[in-house]
Amino acid sequence: MICKQKNLKFVWFAMLLILAGTFFVSLFGGRYFIAPGEVGKILIAGFCDEAQDSIAVSVVWNLRLPRTLLNALVGAGLAVAGASFQGVFKNPLVSPDVLGVSSGAAFGAAFGILLSGVNQLATVLALVFGIMSVFMTYTLSKLRGESSTLSLVLSGMIISAVFSALISLIKYVADPYDKLPAITYWLMGSFANSSYSNLKLVGVPILLGIVVLILLRWRINILSLGDEEAYSLGINPVRTRLVIIAMATFITAACVTVTGIIGWVGLVIPHICRMIVGEDHKNLLPASCIVGAIFMIIVDMIARTATAAEIPIGILTALVGAPFFAILFKTSKGDWQ
Repeated sequence: MICKQKNLKFVWFAMLLILAGTFFVSLFGGRYFIAPGEVGKILIAGFCDEAQDSIAVSVVWNLRLPRTLLNALVGAGLAVAGASFQGVFKNPLVSPDVLGVSSGAAFGAAFGILLSGVNQLATVLALVFGIMSVFMTYTLSKLRGESSTLSLVLSGMIISAVFSALISLIKYVADPYDKLPAITYWLMGSFANSSYSNLKLVGVPILLGIVVLILLRWRINILSLGDEEAYSLGINPVRTRLVIIAMATFITAACVTVTGIIGWVGLVIPHICRMIVGEDHKNLLPASCIVGAIFMIIVDMIARTATAAEIPIGILTALVGAPFFAILFKTSKGDWQ
């Protein structure tokens, strides 16, 4: 149910409070439990207090804090990218990988793992091929002289299919005892390799993309009205659409680079936020940012605590997202607008 304007302040406060709560819980919750009070003291004291338990300090600062920060960044980034793509393409079933960025990044990572294992090369190649795949999609869509939203989507499907086939080829030739398990595990998505170096690598493009998209959120509202209305209001829809797609692409490519393929977040979270704050992208994008971060932190907590072996997060997001989307489809009776 969409909140009235007078209740939005309470909604924003509640969402931020839930985000802060889940963030703090993720720091002390886990198979190695740390008392909440001790976590607070560790965060306040930092690395310098030698009187504290060195193991707890190491767990909080070196393992859980960078992982939770990456959870929040990736969740917020994928949700904002998904909401932006859905607005630009005027299609509520669009997700951040609609232009082939996820398949391209996955191929880059798989190729890097095949060459030298899971290291910095795989990360760099994932980012390069993720961005390259969208460039190929955009170039392919202009072969008929113009780049419409429909041709972009169809071109994205073609590029995704090509890279998916190449991924299968790499898995076929990979060493089944060494490289193949690493490739398969990476493709399922995981935050197991979270570190401050990964945060430095993807933090800037994700944050920059989110900020730019939020600043352009009113233009997404105009694009959803059609190109003629955009021109009449002094907006160049082609140029604006290209900027928004580029920013959403950078976000998605950066996310996939360090975590692997994590589906459903960019598809489901915007729909949840529409139920809370409505269709207006002025509220939808900031809400998607907050709710996406909350969702990813919670799902990753489940992934690392539910069983002795960590569950790939892509499995959990699919198990949570697909049934929820089915329920949402039933309750909306197919009327997504």
